[in-house]
Amino acid sequence: MTDFKAVLPGTNLSRYARQLTQIHDSVVSGARPAERPRAVVARSWQRVLRAGLDASRQNYREPLGIEEVLRRREASPLRLVISDLIGVVSRVADASRMLMVVTDADGIVLWRAGSAAVRAHADALGFTEGADWTERQVGTNAIGTALVEAAPVELFSAEHFEQAQHAWYCTAHPIHDPRTGDMLGVIDVSGPALSLHPTISALVETAVRLAESQLWRCHEDRLAKLRKSAEHLVAAVKGPLLVVDDHGWVALHAGVPARDRIAVPRPDTTLTIPGMGICLPERLREGWLVRPATGARCITAVLKLQGAATLEVTSAEDTWRMPLTQRHAELLRLLHAAGADGLSASQLSTALFGDDEHLVTVRAEISRMRRHLGALVATKPYRIADDVNLTVQEG
Repeated sequence: MTDFKAVLPGTNLSRYARQLTQIHDSVVSGARPAERPRAVVARSWQRVLRAGLDASRQNYREPLGIEEVLRRREASPLRLVISDLIGVVSRVADASRMLMVVTDADGIVLWRAGSAAVRAHADALGFTEGADWTERQVGTNAIGTALVEAAPVELFSAEHFEQAQHAWYCTAHPIHDPRTGDMLGVIDVSGPALSLHPTISALVETAVRLAESQLWRCHEDRLAKLRKSAEHLVAAVKGPLLVVDDHGWVALHAGVPARDRIAVPRPDTTLTIPGMGICLPERLREGWLVRPATGARCITAVLKLQGAATLEVTSAEDTWRMPLTQRHAELLRLLHAAGADGLSASQLSTALFGDDEHLVTVRAEISRMRRHLGALVATKPYRIADDVNLTVQEG
């Protein structure tokens, strides 16, 4: 985040834009610039130059058709919060010659709002709904670079790779699923470079926080609705059970300790759940009923690291095997070594990457692993669940 701000307060924007143009032209021509660009910009320029893009022209940006844009909008969780985002940002954008853009995780522009004059300039640049605004298509820009860096990015004038974008500033923040840490897309505010104001980054950050908090509220509302719809069924069922949504998030539990998530239920596919053993999910109208398929609740698991990593889980007469990625195998090995005390996201980041700056990546990886392995991994802190006896067989 220390490299996020493109312009320091009090900077003469016109003079600074000229300095950046000189730096840009030197780097693009292969000469040594008088001053080094910011680190985030230098990394992006190197990627774009290796990709063979041309700074002197608008690189390919044929937008997707309206049908595909509408399909992506419908598939995006951001559709649930887009009206709130437009309400927060676009009023300021209309009054301040700014354009708010929201993309999906592929960098495809799905929504735009803001100043009509700036929208017209954006149209001429190909910055329209359906456009692919990744680095590989349009060079260094706040949206595409934020997707690569998985971090907020602000660019001013000639920090953009294409000369046609030098008249712009852009401030972009990734939006993450508050449940899983997965990146859902990017919110960007853009406008004429010389109108860049220090408060714009705060505006975008506020919009991201609003979106993520609203997404969490939608998640809680869906679970509450599922819980209410299943109450009559649960009252008639004996023994331990869970009611979960289609993504494995727990709406209701009975006869088993509370947990937040299990593996994603699938028809006719058993699940291994600590405290419940092997379970077979049963489809409800709006979710799943999960009950033990056998009497035994103790789970024995073996992490096999010889060759391709696999996890073998046994409960009563059933055995369940799953191939693991090297990353997920390493996470399980670290959690096993940590014992009952477990590890925080910061500790896992340090163990995996050598620093504690990859918290979002760690949380997303744990979420993806729990999507497949379910509650074998507990949270707060991350640890092997209490009812799981895990051993590790090294190669």
